[in-house]
Amino acid sequence: MDVIKTGWNFFQNEILGMKWLNSLIGNLLNACGLNTKEKMVGSVQFFLYDTIKIMVLLGVLILLISYIQSYFPPERTKRILGRFHGIKANIIAALLGTVTPFCSCSSIPLFIGFTSAGLPLGVTFSFLISSPMVDLGSLVLLMSIFGWKVAIIYVVLGLVIAVAGGTMIEKLQLDNYVEEFIRNGNSIDVEQEQLRFKDRMKYAWEQVISTAKKVAPYVLVGVAIGAFIHNWIPEDFIVRVLGTGNPLGVIIATVAGIPMYADIFGTIPIAEALLAKGAQLGVVLSFMMGVTTLSLPSVIMLRKAVKLKLLAIFIAICIIGIILVGYFFNAVQNFII
Repeated sequence: MDVIKTGWNFFQNEILGMKWLNSLIGNLLNACGLNTKEKMVGSVQFFLYDTIKIMVLLGVLILLISYIQSYFPPERTKRILGRFHGIKANIIAALLGTVTPFCSCSSIPLFIGFTSAGLPLGVTFSFLISSPMVDLGSLVLLMSIFGWKVAIIYVVLGLVIAVAGGTMIEKLQLDNYVEEFIRNGNSIDVEQEQLRFKDRMKYAWEQVISTAKKVAPYVLVGVAIGAFIHNWIPEDFIVRVLGTGNPLGVIIATVAGIPMYADIFGTIPIAEALLAKGAQLGVVLSFMMGVTTLSLPSVIMLRKAVKLKLLAIFIAICIIGIILVGYFFNAVQNFII
């Protein structure tokens, strides 16, 4: 058992967390005559380490996930979802959402296509919620920062929100609150060609390049914010606002995350810095969920597809679910970290 635990700790810290890289960058800065204990130099070390770590993980994860995703084009996904009914369909939709693009804006066109194809509204919303919130990339990245227990619970609870939210929307019978041009739309079922391994790898590599170009600015901004929090904001301020002394920390973090636009890769360095400064685990994860699931650009895009009442219900379901998840993690933080 000790051997397994030691091996896992090495994998989490040195492979996923790349702690060796942080030490290497620190040693190089010290060799250049810079003191990493100084705020400015410490910020540079944090920025270089997190940027390189996240972009390396980004490339590997997108390559693997895009290869998997090549087996699930929209037409095939639609056919799979069409075979199931009731809550089973919501569960399958939520699970399929984990192998789709990383940000909420990327998921909305697929949501529109599935709705136009006649799939139940609740099923498409389960997909829409899970896709940005609990993709496979988030599982690996969360493991690299918070450990496997937090990562698995985060993904499971995210899937619960997606299934419960979609089921609730289905029960409320809100189909008439989808814009008419979508309800009357048609989806052409195109037969997908059989791709060879070489073709799938080419597609996956193209996705790596394309996604890296899109998310790189957000990663840089996120890491810069994380470096600022990590080295410049006093720890007692973070503890006072987002620590155990403030019962409203989860709500503040959830609401603060909504206006931002980033994916899991952009929010990880901010979350990492907040946790290191004394923010509660539930506060940090609520912030991440708020940013990735309810970013302002995605809400604006979704408003073009659904009417205001349905949009408001969707937002309310997500916010309530995220807040409940946040308080749950706060309650169990001492047992899982």
